[in-house]
Amino acid sequence: MPSKYTISDHQAPHFITFATVQWVDALSRPSYKDIIVESLRYCQNEKGLILYAWCVMSNHIHLIVAAQEGCNLSDILRDFKKFTSKKILKEIDENLQESRKNWMLWLFRSAGEKNSNNVKYQFWPQDNWPIELSTNAVKDQRLDYLHRNPVTEGLVCQAEYSPYSRAMDYAGSKGLLNVAFL
Repeated sequence: MPSKYTISDHQAPHFITFATVQWVDALSRPSYKDIIVESLRYCQNEKGLILYAWCVMSNHIHLIVAAQEGCNLSDILRDFKKFTSKKILKEIDENLQESRKNWMLWLFRSAGEKNSNNVKYQFWPQDNWPIELSTNAVKDQRLDYLHRNPVTEGLVCQAEYSPYSRAMDYAGSKGLLNVAFL
């Protein structure tokens, strides 16, 4: 069944959010967040992703992204989610220090069994909930929300202190990923 959340203009900036199934805090460890960072970098370098802003939380990701001319943003996001889900699940399974391993893998397996699009596990939902940033007011609101999310959640006291976010770039420091300014 097609989603009501579709991207019509792939070159326009979109605010995208996707969470782990059942909002499991599966991204709480730096090694799992690093997989997200490396995958975003790969999509920038090899798939035509334009990254304006990003923030990785413990159970969800916010992005402001677009696709380069001739590239399809939906396809980039699909491939990103497919790759990161496999890589993070493998990392969880092989992490001897992961105390929540059995519970998380059981939960992702249970979600996967309920969705015919999956072979075994489901880590991310299929939808991305894109919001096209068509006005400056919407851009400013979404960018502020994205930057403030780690502060709101009590992870950092100031947005620019979050290493897994673009906020440090906006504050004048170099972040983990190259980003384009809106």
